[in-house]
Amino acid sequence: MKILVCVSNVPDTTTKITFSSDNTQFNTAGVQYILNPYDEIALARAIELSEGGKGTVTVINVGEASAEPTIRKALAIGADDAVRVNAAPRDAYFVSYQIAEYAKTNGFDLILTGRESIDYNGSQVGAMIGEFLDLPSTSIIKKLDADGTSASLEREIEGGKEVIKVDFPFVASCAEGVAEPKIPNMRGIMSARTKPLQVIEALDIEQLVTFKSYTTPAPRGSVTMLSSDETEKLVNLLHTEAKVI
Repeated sequence: MKILVCVSNVPDTTTKITFSSDNTQFNTAGVQYILNPYDEIALARAIELSEGGKGTVTVINVGEASAEPTIRKALAIGADDAVRVNAAPRDAYFVSYQIAEYAKTNGFDLILTGRESIDYNGSQVGAMIGEFLDLPSTSIIKKLDADGTSASLEREIEGGKEVIKVDFPFVASCAEGVAEPKIPNMRGIMSARTKPLQVIEALDIEQLVTFKSYTTPAPRGSVTMLSSDETEKLVNLLHTEAKVI
């Protein structure tokens, strides 16, 4: 089984986010980047499925050279090889197209993504890859079991769970529960230095989305503390300040 896992290079959630060029560009100065946590889950399950000589795992990233430490971490965790599409990941459509074009010529049985990246939270890439490749795609799965030429996927729906059986090849985006993220050991870290990392140039594609500007969330408001016997005051504040009643 050949598995392709799509990985993103994202800012650590503890990083303070700022913008430059009149709030039109993300300021990368001093930002600590990490492997997208949801992609780590997808990678962990891919490695489990390939264990014992059952398959190979390739990770792919659309990003610039600065993303290579993150890609090397994915190799240290257990991926067999990696591909970096040499371009800034300008939007989900662009990223999905580059990944799909690579996958077309390399015959993967399974393509996994995380449910979303923690910077843009778009949840679009998996479905777009499926559309570009004309493959079945399932979003936000909680369980993945492979059996010969097919797989059983489980996802949560309102009021219960949905179990889907699908033949290979297909695309799926992984959420918590699919696997436990793996921590690279020293052997993995050392071997990652020599594992293949292929760099390919991005294909030209029409830009359909542009970002006009960025803004940070409004600061949290102050908290008003009331005692349990101040019901009338509470109702008045909800009406005049919070404006929820």
